[in-house]
Amino acid sequence: MTPSTSPLLEVRDLGVRLRTHAGAVDAVRAVSFTLQRGETLGLVGESGCGKSLTALALMGLLPEGAVTSGSLRFQGEEMAAADDAHWCRLRGDRIGMVFQEPMTALNPVHTIGHQVAEPLRLHRGLSAQAARRQAVELLDRVGIPDAARRFDAWPHQFSGGQRQRITIAMALACSPDLLIADEPTTALDVTVASQILELIADLVRERGMALLLISHDLAVIARNVNRMLVMYGGMVVESGPTREVFTHRAHPYTQGLLASRPQLGPRAAGTDGRRARLASIAGSVPELQHLPPGCPFADRCNVALPHCPTTLPSPVRVREQHDARCLLLGRGE
Repeated sequence: MTPSTSPLLEVRDLGVRLRTHAGAVDAVRAVSFTLQRGETLGLVGESGCGKSLTALALMGLLPEGAVTSGSLRFQGEEMAAADDAHWCRLRGDRIGMVFQEPMTALNPVHTIGHQVAEPLRLHRGLSAQAARRQAVELLDRVGIPDAARRFDAWPHQFSGGQRQRITIAMALACSPDLLIADEPTTALDVTVASQILELIADLVRERGMALLLISHDLAVIARNVNRMLVMYGGMVVESGPTREVFTHRAHPYTQGLLASRPQLGPRAAGTDGRRARLASIAGSVPELQHLPPGCPFADRCNVALPHCPTTLPSPVRVREQHDARCLLLGRGE
């Protein structure tokens, strides 16, 4: 029998509409991508661009009243209209998630061992003793010292870095096919953050999982994923292999985002030897209720055409597997 070549995760024209005090707003618009087993994909953009909402949609954890559109297929099964009971069977089993705030991701009234062992009991039907044994092995694997003794400790008895390691153990308990890591190093210092990212990378390779890594940090994306999506205003404005996007940035937003990175060494100085001023993107991210019907970046773009705010650009192929949504690219210039 020929093995299936269908993607593990296939997202087509995903939209998320939220109810706000100002009325309904489209927080995620026409997001499309695929993810194969063993692949690593990064989702990058400024705060408020729709990264975390996209992740929550992939977990069936959107806020009450949110309305989704488009298609979301996991292992060939359409999940866009799945009920909560169906999602509960999937979450923590086939899809695991590391949330961005380790200080609040753990339940303070349950021991860390109980929380790591819970998915093993719910999804694998293990006895308390068997679940404890596997949970201790997981805690040891993610670097919790003296895991067997600290199994019955409480979340507040661990540092921020250790709590994040515990949430990773929880997410990996049932060996999911897909791991979603939403800003997993936000609250951690640089050294601990680097250790956490190395741990995630090691575990993804070791277990053959697909990884969706969400971050606003370009350096994190550059070092940890093979493909990337750049989001702005709830849309993917550029996508492609990570090295390709960094080298041949096509969308004005991607160009501005990468140009605003701090530089070290000789390149950080101007021609007169003085330190060059850090580049920035003019303006600010628009509120969701004020997004234009066309390109969401139009009001901040210094090369925008007159019809950019009113015309939604379709993805244009820039190079092999590299697409961007920009009307300038469609002009053939």
